[in-house]
Formats: sequence, C-alpha cells, structure tokens
Amino acid sequence: MERHGGVFRGMVLGGILAFSCGHAAGAADPLVGNLGDFSGRTAQVSTPYSQAKIDAAAWVNAHGGVGGKKIDLRTFDYAYEVPRAIATYQGWKDAGMVAVQGWGTADTEALVGFVAQDQIPYFSASYSAHLTDPLGLGGETRKPAPYNFIMGPSYSDSLRAMLHWAKDDWERKGRKGTPKYVHMGDNHPYPNAPKKAGELYAKELGFEVLPAIQYSLAPGDFKAQCLSLKQLGANYAFLANSSDSNVALLKACAAMGVDVQFLANIWGFDENLMKAAGTAANGVVWPLGAAPWTADVPGMKLVHDIAKAADPTTTYETVHYIRGICAWYYMKEAMEWADKSGGITGPNIKQGMYQKKDWVPAGLEGVCPPATWTAEDHRGFTQVPIYRAVVKADPPAGANLATLTQDGTIGMIQVYEMTVPRRPDWLGW
Repeated sequence: MERHGGVFRGMVLGGILAFSCGHAAGAADPLVGNLGDFSGRTAQVSTPYSQAKIDAAAWVNAHGGVGGKKIDLRTFDYAYEVPRAIATYQGWKDAGMVAVQGWGTADTEALVGFVAQDQIPYFSASYSAHLTDPLGLGGETRKPAPYNFIMGPSYSDSLRAMLHWAKDDWERKGRKGTPKYVHMGDNHPYPNAPKKAGELYAKELGFEVLPAIQYSLAPGDFKAQCLSLKQLGANYAFLANSSDSNVALLKACAAMGVDVQFLANIWGFDENLMKAAGTAANGVVWPLGAAPWTADVPGMKLVHDIAKAADPTTTYETVHYIRGICAWYYMKEAMEWADKSGGITGPNIKQGMYQKKDWVPAGLEGVCPPATWTAEDHRGFTQVPIYRAVVKADPPAGANLATLTQDGTIGMIQVYEMTVPRRPDWLGW
C-alpha cells in the first residue's frame, strides 16, 4: 500500500491535523510544531515528508522519547499560504514550542526574524541557501539566520553540483561548441531561490546562459515553454518547480519532441513523478538527498520499521518520506544533547546542532547524508549525490510504486557525486 500521493491519512479539525503520539501531552513534554502543505500547490511532495515526521515522532515516543520525555508534536496544514504559517507559528510559540519542523521557502524566509528573536530552531524542508548564513557574513545574504537549519544540500549547492555534472556530460559525449543552460520556474521565492547562483556558476563553468523561462507552480498547458526551449536551442534546463508542475511540463515537451537534458530541483522529482509522467521522465537528473526505499544499507531497516509501525500495509515510501525521517532524527539527537546540557530549550537545541562532525543519526547509517553545522556556517550538507531517472515504459493505470520498482519499470541510478566546496563567496545564496 502507498499511503501518500497528496492525501494525508488523518483527521482535519479546523485546519489543524489531529495527531497523537499515543499519550496525553504533559507540561514537561517538549512541544514541536510541524508545518506541512497537505492541500496546497506542493502537497504532492509535502505530504510524505510531513507524514514522515508524524510517524518518526510516534516511533521515538514509543521507544523512550527524548530522555524519557515524550515529544508533543502538533501538525498543521497551512496549504502553502504564508499568513497561515505565521499565525500558526505565533500560536505554537505562545504555547511554549521549542522547535519547528517547517516546509516552504516563502514561509520559512518570512519567519527568519521571528525565530531568531524567539530563539526557536527551525528545521526546514526549504533548502534555500538564504537560510545557511547564521551571522550574515555572506555578501549576498538577505538577513542573518542563526536559528535556521536546512535539512539537505541547499538548492544552490545542488544546482551547482548538477551543473558540474552537466559540463562533464557535455565533454564526455564529445559535444562541440558552448553548452546552453536555462533556468525554468515560477516567479516565486522557492523556484527563484537558486536562480542567480545557478546562472552565475553556469557562466563560470563556460555555459551560455539563456533568458529564464517562466512556468507556473500549478500544472498547466506548457506547450509555449517547450517551444521556447526548442527555439533557444537549450541543452540543459533546470526545472525549479515542484513535481506536479514538472509532470505537465515534461509531458508537453516530450510530445513536442524537445531534445534537452532536464535537471530537476530536489522537490521537483520523485518516484510518483516517474509514475505520472511515464517515459517523458526518463533520463531526468536530480539530487536525491537520502537513500531510496530499496537501498541495501543498514539504516533502511529503521526507516521500514517506522513506516510499517504507522501502517503495517506499507510497501513503499518515496525519497521525500525518507528525508523527512532524516530531518526528524537530526533534530531528535540535538534535543537529546540539550536534555543532558541544561534542558530542552531552543538555545540548547541550537547548540546541540554543533556538537558533531560528519554526523549521521544513529540507526540511519547509509540513509541520511553526513552533516556538519557550525555556528558560522549552516551549510550542513555539502555532499550532493546526483541520480538519473530510468523509466522503461509508461506505467499501467493503478500500478503501485513497489511493483513498478521491483519489475524495473521505474528506477534510478547514481551518475555523479560532488562535494561542494564551502566557498566563502557562496555563503547565503
């Protein structure tokens, strides 16, 4: 059974997703907020990621909690609407929240000043590089983000790694002339976050940078954008939107015979997209950020145990779900350090994030990438594994992901890995 695909398995009460860790919350239980998009424009990818935190919290609470304390997790569907995220954050803060598991770029960036003032660590699924400069030292930094921790390589660093792969790909194939690169995405903080970084690094690598092509975060008729790709002669195109929008664009471009190598944002591609787009998704390259469900690594047992404890009929979870578990466990181990170092408070959790180097949470070996945060640099993840999608046929209607991966209809192969240097001039953008 697949539990996700844009539909949350739970109750909605006045916009609040009802969730219990199996106990009545007590005064000593640390309150953690979980902002997710279960019904808005990014629900397809936010739902499994946000559900993973719910499942991980239940598992942790059932196995001793944090220092014997149960985590009081409160989940809210803010539908990708910034005002709702801010209002919910304020309510949780007033209730004594010690940390946030957040989601989108627009809302996370809007809350940077609040979380810094309130000293509440914010672990976001927005990997905007704007959130990686805790002291405001970077020349392009919008504002210091001392309490923000992104749970993957920044969008900018992931794109830099893919551009490095693209340059190697061009040369390996013996292509002549100058490769042409184009950024594609909506005019929105999320797809815009890595735009400048990607275009400047593409120029540094010797690409010709074409004028950006805009397409909406909501799926639409994208034939005009595909025609622009053809007319411009683009060789490499970065899809900065999330997956639903990308399904429509990939299908439109395949139907028009567009010959371009697509690179996708980490939230812009997954197994569900391969299932929905079929062979139009074959060959797309994107950064994975965590091991897939079928990986033969020690830590995948814990991932499977968490998912199956929440729903025994689970047969497959996407890479977004697995990254959600990683995000939870980095926070959980920082909370454990805080519990032993003066108490589970926001400032102590923040300090807990600086205690380890090349950090992989216990029990998730081989699943989560190694991370190192310092008080001066919140680029925790610099290792970027790059994968290529393999879609051998258009999946039949009703097929599930477990079957499609087992029979080889869809899959992914690693084609590259880059450790992105911590260049001072790249801090914060």
